[in-house]
Amino acid sequence: MNRYLNRILAGAAVCGALALSGSVLTSTALAQPAQPSAPLKRCFFAHDWQGWKAPNTHMMYIRVDMHRIYRVDFSSSCDALTWPDSHLVTTFHGDDQVCNPLDLDIKVSEGLHGFAEPCIVSGISEMTPDEVAAIAKKDLP
Repeated sequence: MNRYLNRILAGAAVCGALALSGSVLTSTALAQPAQPSAPLKRCFFAHDWQGWKAPNTHMMYIRVDMHRIYRVDFSSSCDALTWPDSHLVTTFHGDDQVCNPLDLDIKVSEGLHGFAEPCIVSGISEMTPDEVAAIAKKDLP
């Protein structure tokens, strides 16, 4: 009977040691500083879009809510962006919220009856105040 009692006590000691080491590992893991999470992607509502300007044929800036500026990049040159009388023909896919390039379909037309050139959006990102400050005043929407 002593042999069985010793085995049970030894087994209980091993289980206790494993449980204790598990709690030490858990508390050690909790003590580690949290890794910074990826920045949240900022979306905007299409109805809050206030204006746009294109400093070149590969990207444009858009103003949202008077205080936010987004950069919209295109996968290839969109020459009509820089024409004097150009205007945007936009289609929003899904709801009114724009979060990624697939949510925005942009075509640019010159004049009222001109051909609408498609501009494939490859990226949309909200700019930081420092990035906005670096934009030439003539290029701000």
